[in-house]
Amino acid sequence: MRFHTEYLWFNTRSHREYINITDKVEEAVRKSEVLEGMVLVSAMHITAAVYVNDAESGLIQDIDDWLEKLAPTGPDYRHHRTGEDNGDAHLKNLLIHHQVILPITNGKLDLGPWQQVYYAEFDGQRKKRAVIKVMGE
Repeated sequence: MRFHTEYLWFNTRSHREYINITDKVEEAVRKSEVLEGMVLVSAMHITAAVYVNDAESGLIQDIDDWLEKLAPTGPDYRHHRTGEDNGDAHLKNLLIHHQVILPITNGKLDLGPWQQVYYAEFDGQRKKRAVIKVMGE
């Protein structure tokens, strides 16, 4: 079995941002030379997420609006009593989740016709990272 690991670094301009990282994941799969297997893509911070969905700007805004309704920015979360101010970002992470596992077939990322891989930042404007771990033969 073969393994390949890469890290992506982010320092977003906005507090919340959705970044299409499909090309970076495809590049890691290509470099790995794995023909059949899987790739794990995981945000390494508890205020960020990784998800798979359509790369359509209206949908991305719908996702952001939905998350903001469920975990609004600013309310007095108990977490804020520790000196933090990002309680909403932790909850948004739980709603989207921090990682995805994707199939590799014939040496390529095996996504559906509209599927794209996104890194979602909910407490940005500082340095963060995600890991890409390719596994297979």
